[in-house]
Amino acid sequence: MPGEQHQMSKKRILFIHPDLGIGGAERLVVDAAVGLQQRGHTVTVYTSHCDHGHCFDEARDGTLDVRVAGNTVIPPNLLGRFSILCAILRQLHLSLTLLLTNEISKYDYIFIDQLSAAIPLLRFFSPATKILFYCHFPDYLLATRTSFIKSLYRIPFDWFEGFTTGLADTIAVNSAFTKSVFATAFPRIRLVPKVVYPCVTPTTTSLSKAIDNDPPFPNDGRKIILSINRFERKKNIDLAITSYSLLTRIQRCQSRLVIAGGYDTRVSENVTYHSDLVALCEKLGLKAATSRNFISSLSVPEDTDVLFLLSIPAALKSYLLKTASLLVYTPAREHFGIVPLEAMIAGVPVLAHNSGGPLETIEEGKTGWLRPADDEQWTAVMRLALFELEEKAIVEMATRGRERVLELFSKEKMAERLDGEFDEISDKRSIRGLVWTILAGLGVGIGLGTAFALRS
Repeated sequence: MPGEQHQMSKKRILFIHPDLGIGGAERLVVDAAVGLQQRGHTVTVYTSHCDHGHCFDEARDGTLDVRVAGNTVIPPNLLGRFSILCAILRQLHLSLTLLLTNEISKYDYIFIDQLSAAIPLLRFFSPATKILFYCHFPDYLLATRTSFIKSLYRIPFDWFEGFTTGLADTIAVNSAFTKSVFATAFPRIRLVPKVVYPCVTPTTTSLSKAIDNDPPFPNDGRKIILSINRFERKKNIDLAITSYSLLTRIQRCQSRLVIAGGYDTRVSENVTYHSDLVALCEKLGLKAATSRNFISSLSVPEDTDVLFLLSIPAALKSYLLKTASLLVYTPAREHFGIVPLEAMIAGVPVLAHNSGGPLETIEEGKTGWLRPADDEQWTAVMRLALFELEEKAIVEMATRGRERVLELFSKEKMAERLDGEFDEISDKRSIRGLVWTILAGLGVGIGLGTAFALRS
């Protein structure tokens, strides 16, 4: 049968991602690449930046074939500005490199995410290669418009995002929430996105075992409330700190808030937001400490109320999830949110904002709790999870959480769904689509010519 031949055939898949650092989008890309590779397909990941000191293990330990290109002409930004323009030009540079070296001919399918700028270029010059665009969330809805000038600056990028996204052969999104937002953001795109949930897979390494035997900070009997997020203002980590401060007024010295996550010194927001959070702790009378690496975490004072861990390795995150009594997930309208799944598979109940992706992953009262951004409501759940729930209820919640993740959000499930999406891409493209691709290719050429002329 044709369908069976499709299903059994081995694919050559190219991944294109802007910056293979540490974050939810990067975790999804790495897991998708590994999952498809484990299904017997040939997978190569191309990126404009990959720092081996700031990326996931699979991107540096040889699990994946990761190659860097498109990073020699355009910098990541210009004096801290024009990041989106530079990201687009870097992706186009990477794609041109693949085309000019004929590297692109080695692949049958392309998985491209975050930026859709290169889709018309790839589709025009490599028409036989099928393109799946994975939309984590429409970029124009994430961009800030703090001034009239910034709003004007974003207009061409917003239009370009919608136009180029619609030229993909198929589109996948990370949640039903993102699918609904996508339909509102891009009403002219006829392709209906398919929901392909991200996955979570427990990791066990020799380093994890070593950390288990030699804990990174004092085990003084305090119960751990854990927050894992990048140090960005939209993650609303303030909510965890202010809610925890109310808890300490009731049960002082019986718990500790550990705030861990992605931190990059190149990103000014990471630096300033961390400083602001430390200042907030001081204002609320909480003793805070910051660990920038595993070694420094060993000397954390025992009376620390709030511990900041910057850019933790996977093994340390695994340890934190094992020891936490509650994970608090503070972002509002999060597109999906991989961290709650990581907590559930580790048997940790989750308290999350009642919006976005967590509405699809967390079962109220069964695997965790969903609450609005209200300090008192969050404090009440913290007290319940740490000090009031019976052990039997905690065990039942942990069991349900693990079962739910394995059933719906495993790496095997995600790879299977992506594999199916590649199989369903039509071999024929419409004449209308081809015409628009040609026009888009001309537009890309003019844009690149202009950009290089301005630099010279």
